[in-house]
Amino acid sequence: MNIALLNGSPKSAHKSNTGILLGFLRTKLNAGNTVSEYGSTLYEEQLAELADMDAIVTAFPLYVDAIPSHLLRTMVQLDEHIQKNPLKHGIYVYALANNGFYEGKQNEIALQIIKNWCSHTGFIYGQGIGQGAGEMLPFISNVPLGHGPHKNLRNALAVLNNNIQNRQKGDDILFSPNFPYIDWRFMATNVFWNAEAKKNGLRKKDIVKRL
Repeated sequence: MNIALLNGSPKSAHKSNTGILLGFLRTKLNAGNTVSEYGSTLYEEQLAELADMDAIVTAFPLYVDAIPSHLLRTMVQLDEHIQKNPLKHGIYVYALANNGFYEGKQNEIALQIIKNWCSHTGFIYGQGIGQGAGEMLPFISNVPLGHGPHKNLRNALAVLNNNIQNRQKGDDILFSPNFPYIDWRFMATNVFWNAEAKKNGLRKKDIVKRL
């Protein structure tokens, strides 16, 4: 199979949360497949390549309960390309979303957007998975898949990978990491937000100060 991994993160491809998730998925894809990676800025030649794939996995971070604007622009460009050059065969599209909140269900609307886009363009929507607490990923990227906080992610990727390999559909899977919410909240506040505030010359009380 020819499989495209479309990284919709505005950050550096391999250093982003989206890149980490795609990296985990890529380790599961069979060696016999031809896997090509794309960013969210595409030229006409790359649009033509995507329109000739067997499967496309579009991965992205959640932006205001939706998809990032630059990825949306790419989706519009691909749609316009297909209107001029009709698809020669059925192409399955799978989505891999992550959000900053703990609850993976926050990704539900974004996956619905991908599903509607597939319906409009003629792609076949295969499945979407939504990972909560995406900002944890850089801190736990060295934890083996299936261990500790990555157990739910391992299970979701196993289902997604099976559906990709067999070019079939599946229900969306929305999940949180295997990590207690209260501990996640403590780490998010003290390890992430307070550290970011200090880096930008702010104090803890500046964060909670009301205008």
